[in-house]
Amino acid sequence: MADKKVEAITSMEEDFAQWYTDVVVKADLTGYTSVKGFMVLKPAGYAIWELIQKQLDARFKETGVENVYLPMLIPEGLLQKEKDHVEGFAPEVAWVTHGGLNELQEKLCVRPTSETLFCDFYQKDITSYRDLPKVYNQWCSVVRWEKETRPFLRSREFLWQEGHTAHATAEEAEERTIQMLNVYADFCEQVLAIPVVKGQKTEKEKFAGAVSTYTIEALMHDGKALQSGTSHNFGDGFARAFGVQYADKDNQLKYVHQTSWGVTTRLIGAIIMVHGDDNGLKLPPMIAPTQVMIVPIQQKKEGVLEKAEELRERLSKVSRVKVDATDKSPGFKFAECEMRGIPVRVEIGPRDIENNQCVVVRRDTGEKISVSLDELEVTVEELLKTIQKDMLEAARAHRDSHTYTATTWEEFVETVNNKPGFIKAMWCGETECEENIKAETGASTRCMPFEQENLSDVCVCCGKPAKKMVYFGRAY
Repeated sequence: MADKKVEAITSMEEDFAQWYTDVVVKADLTGYTSVKGFMVLKPAGYAIWELIQKQLDARFKETGVENVYLPMLIPEGLLQKEKDHVEGFAPEVAWVTHGGLNELQEKLCVRPTSETLFCDFYQKDITSYRDLPKVYNQWCSVVRWEKETRPFLRSREFLWQEGHTAHATAEEAEERTIQMLNVYADFCEQVLAIPVVKGQKTEKEKFAGAVSTYTIEALMHDGKALQSGTSHNFGDGFARAFGVQYADKDNQLKYVHQTSWGVTTRLIGAIIMVHGDDNGLKLPPMIAPTQVMIVPIQQKKEGVLEKAEELRERLSKVSRVKVDATDKSPGFKFAECEMRGIPVRVEIGPRDIENNQCVVVRRDTGEKISVSLDELEVTVEELLKTIQKDMLEAARAHRDSHTYTATTWEEFVETVNNKPGFIKAMWCGETECEENIKAETGASTRCMPFEQENLSDVCVCCGKPAKKMVYFGRAY
């Protein structure tokens, strides 16, 4: 009975994609629906998103961000105003053609992203330099009609936040773009225990309609990259297309400079794939809905459940804690705790009570320690901090040991095919080379990191003079 839950998981070494699906299902994070590609976020999955939302929202507000909410439907004419933007999203747009029984005069698209709506809104809301900057964000869902879907990583509807800001100058817009990227990077590392590489996307990979796109890239356990957050500087391109102007101090009409930035429920996929193991999820304490699970042993014996409840009351002052008082066997409860990724398990039985102690088990390392009940709160509080730090260090060690350097084409191909991970290589800056690399190896440019290194003087693909050091990788 004890191992049933775990037996149902495919080993990650055997089939990583199947392991991922098994964990999502067995940890009860999502459910399937009657519409292909749309998922139910179950309580265990949604609770992780709530913690992401709460902690990220607080960080946004510290930088002056205000939350708003705009409609989910965009008139076709509005979407058409920015050419590059509409071309970028056209294949993924879902359309509303009828209102009740009547055909609409103009089709409405279900938002794949909200740049056009914000521009329309700003065009009416901004008239003077006194109205700037506008630093807005909305938490909502978007719909993109993806061909292939996978829970959290790529679904047709997903939850996210999208920040949209308007500024008087190009410098302010660029500053905000980088500032938000840094907020994301710090959040991923400090809260999700996921180390990231920060940098700029190439022309080919940037957001449709942006002047420049910046990204944070994370490495999953299987050596594939995952774009985990992006921040875009739009310059005044959208403002010109939508007529978003303001009267400056010199009474001249000028176009605003805009940014947008977002992260999605894809971050939950990243948490699973960076930290998980063959026993299931492994949640960093700061993002774990339940940080401590108390498992009473021989709970029908007198005083055991009462003691477990007393410990819950005490630990609730330093953690998010629950008691598993169900009638399942202790072995099954242990396996379930591991499957759900609960950072700390506390075991308490009649003999422990006699000895004024309990057993505390770490999910990340499996280490068991006997702890005096008198010291339980202090021990658990410290342990949660230690686990958070250790999980980031373990993820960073994994990333660094799976980051390779290639200076020749042969070395690049050999590394892509035999050593999954990030590959650092020099690039000439030509889109043609970028496309050739992807066609030949399946590896794409992940980013041009802010911290540049000179690995050689020539492009790894064509041998022409190199302009940038780039992180390459196969990606989700």
